Amino acid sequence: MPSRRSIQRCGASAKLVVRALNAAAQRGHLVFGAFRVPCALGRSGVKALKKEGDGATPRGRFPLRTVYYKPRPGMMPGTILQRRALHRDAGWCDSPSDRNYNRPVSLPYRQSAERLWRDDGLYDVVVVLGYNDVPRIKNRGSAIFMHLARSGFPATEGCVALRAADLRRVLRAVPRRAEVIIEI
Repeated sequence: MPSRRSIQRCGASAKLVVRALNAAAQRGHLVFGAFRVPCALGRSGVKALKKEGDGATPRGRFPLRTVYYKPRPGMMPGTILQRRALHRDAGWCDSPSDRNYNRPVSLPYRQSAERLWRDDGLYDVVVVLGYNDVPRIKNRGSAIFMHLARSGFPATEGCVALRAADLRRVLRAVPRRAEVIIEI
C-alpha cells in the first residue's frame, strides 16, 4: 500500500477514479495516483441514466462538494474541502416533487428525506458528490455520496463506499476542486 506521502505527491493533477468491474458490478476500485483501494457501489451497478430509487451508482464526472462528519473526537477529517459538522436533525431530500429535491434539509421534513445522522456509522464521514445538483432534474437521482463502507463491502443504494482509513487518506490528499470519475 502506498504511503501517505506518495498519495499526497499525487497533487492537483491526479485523477480520482472509481472503476467498476462491469456495468452490473456492485464493487470496484477507487484509484488515486498510485493509491488503489476497493469500494462498494450501488446494488444495481453503474448506470449512465440513473433514476431516483434505482439503486445504481451514476456514471460520469462529479465534483466533491462538501464533507459532513459526526462531531465527535477524531471524526473531523483533514481536508482542504469544505467541512460541516452533522446535526441530529440532518437530512437529504429525496422527493422529486419537492423544491428541495437533492438538497440538505432538517428533519422531520414534510417530504421524503434520508437521515444523515445514522447509528450504523456509515455517514460518520460523508462526501457529497456533485451529481444532479446543477441543474437538479426531477427523478434523476439524489443523495449520491462517498461514505464509509460496511464490512465486506456490500452494495450501497447508489453511493460509493470506502473503508474509513481509505476515505480519510483520499480526503487529506485531494485538491480544492477535486472531482471523481465513475466509470466501467
